Amino acid sequence: MEILLTGGAGFIGVAVARRLAAAGHGVRVLDALLPAVHPSGRSPELPDGVEFRHGDVRDGAAVERALAGVDAVCHQAAMVGLGLDLDDAPDYVSCNDLGTSVLLSAMARTGVRQLVLAGSMVVYGEGSYRCPEHGEVAPGPRRAADLDAGRFEPPCPRCGAALAPGLVAEEAPGDPRNVYAVTKLAQEQLASAWARASGGRVLTLRYHNVYGPGMPRDTPYAGVASLFRSALARGEAPRVFEDGGQRRDFVHVEDVASANLAALDSVGGRPAGSSRAYNVGSGTVHTVGEMAGELAAAYGGPAPVVTGQYRLGDVRHITADSTRLRSELGWRPEVSFAAGMAEFAAAPLRA
Repeated sequence: MEILLTGGAGFIGVAVARRLAAAGHGVRVLDALLPAVHPSGRSPELPDGVEFRHGDVRDGAAVERALAGVDAVCHQAAMVGLGLDLDDAPDYVSCNDLGTSVLLSAMARTGVRQLVLAGSMVVYGEGSYRCPEHGEVAPGPRRAADLDAGRFEPPCPRCGAALAPGLVAEEAPGDPRNVYAVTKLAQEQLASAWARASGGRVLTLRYHNVYGPGMPRDTPYAGVASLFRSALARGEAPRVFEDGGQRRDFVHVEDVASANLAALDSVGGRPAGSSRAYNVGSGTVHTVGEMAGELAAAYGGPAPVVTGQYRLGDVRHITADSTRLRSELGWRPEVSFAAGMAEFAAAPLRA
């Protein structure tokens, strides 16, 4: 199969390119090499046989040329991370939603009808919670006054009781809590509309907290694992926000790449006009504090410092139920938390 991989020069994109090429697929990468991600302006080394094209998914002519002879698209290109403030909003909407709409329009014109979309767990907002009295509940955004007072756990919105966090499944309603999250949910909705209108097929992979070799360093748009790893490389202690008890599912980038391969191998067999989402998580829950401690120990650096600081828009707990991906596509994660953190501690970060 010939595959167009957008954003294929990025952290996840490079891992996906390697996995697809190793499986015998033809891979064509389209990447704009935006300075926020690629300050050198150069593409990283890609596997032999992978074609690289410098172009932006917001450029319809470049996208249409890149689609020539392609059977499926693996759409990784996006501006990622929570960002700094609302000044980032136009860039998020442009890169993520305008870019996706231009890509989908070109796919409709050129007859490419198979799409695997890189989604995100941020579309859920907070994860799954259960109140001892009211059952499953959806807490609202946390208040600054509570966070200032060190009350980090969201209470039951009906009675104020303490909640028990659980795993979130794909049927959970969307509740994006920041601009980036809104754009990721809009990407999914645009892709679903494209599938219905064109008879296409789309599978969305909602990534949880992806980490691994090749993460960008020292950038506010990187994931928390990269920020901790960057601090250790400077000889500094990782600074853990809140009380470190935030629950996450940390999934290795190679497992994310294998999920993309499984999705591309199966998307052609889906009904025309259909869309389906899959959580991509390791299946094991760890706190941010545990991750910082494991990484610091593996690196041999200073122990993490819990700061009590917070960012409005962050959620407290979000962990994946990836049963659907395992049962329907036969995917299994291969990298354990301990092994992955040990590898990540020793691996260089991308400048």
